[in-house]
Amino acid sequence: MVRADEEERAFTLLDEVFEAGGTAFDTAHQYGSGEAERVFGRWVRGRGVRDDVVVIGKGAHHSRDRNRVTPFDITADLHDSLARFGFDHVDLYLLHRDDPSVPVGPIVETLNEHAEAGRINAFGGSNWSAGRIREANAYAEERGLRPFVASSPNLSLAVQAKEPWPGCVSVSGEAGEADRRWYAEEGMPLLTWSSLAGGFFSGRFTRENLGSFDGYFDRLCVETYCHEDNFRRLDRARVLAEERGLSVPQVALAYVLNQPVEVFALVGCNSGEEFRANVEAAGVGLTPEELAWLEGDDGTDASGEGPRPSSA
Repeated sequence: MVRADEEERAFTLLDEVFEAGGTAFDTAHQYGSGEAERVFGRWVRGRGVRDDVVVIGKGAHHSRDRNRVTPFDITADLHDSLARFGFDHVDLYLLHRDDPSVPVGPIVETLNEHAEAGRINAFGGSNWSAGRIREANAYAEERGLRPFVASSPNLSLAVQAKEPWPGCVSVSGEAGEADRRWYAEEGMPLLTWSSLAGGFFSGRFTRENLGSFDGYFDRLCVETYCHEDNFRRLDRARVLAEERGLSVPQVALAYVLNQPVEVFALVGCNSGEEFRANVEAAGVGLTPEELAWLEGDDGTDASGEGPRPSSA
């Protein structure tokens, strides 16, 4: 149960984001054991803005006991979410995890049933591999069904040393290049999560202080992102930020948004000011040469220094 003061803070933040132009909101069945959906639904209904926002819902996340990517679990989670929101439909519904041992056919058919019933407008996969999405869409095409229209993997300038949670999929770095190219060729948009690498680009994490963090999410950032290759990328981002009059997080976000694929970055914020800074980053253009320089793929030395391509 959310306390009244917590809900008030949440409403204030949502108001500030909405007033600054934020109209798409990412939610999930498991966030806050359902409280995130309940609070968001109360805000939308209270402000009378349902027709003005895009609701991204997620369901079918695995539990501690079993994988839950089944027609039953998809249906149950969707009905739970609609009841919590107080809405009759979700604009974009993403399956939060995949289970490659389960055939795609019944999954695609179940999602189509809910789309036909008007409960979801469109659907896609979160942490689904490009290969599984191809398989699902081939099944849909063969049968005249609706396909997956979006994918939500991790994508960041900081490359994960390991997956932060089981079943995560990333298209960052060299390992994700083939998948990024396929998404670009298909014209399928990416709704990328942890584009700011769980706070890695905030400036709080340095090579010297990694043993000082105790909080769950801080430790997760240390284990997932705080390795030397990423610190070199952070060094480069600082150089570019200083030259452009930007913050380091703005450069990191611009890196994601300037990829040669359609990207809608899912980025959290704690204040309207942070959200407005993210909006500003969306207007920052980076050249292919600058993207490669930030990655360290241009032959710069191990310090992250060396010649940097000029701005466009």
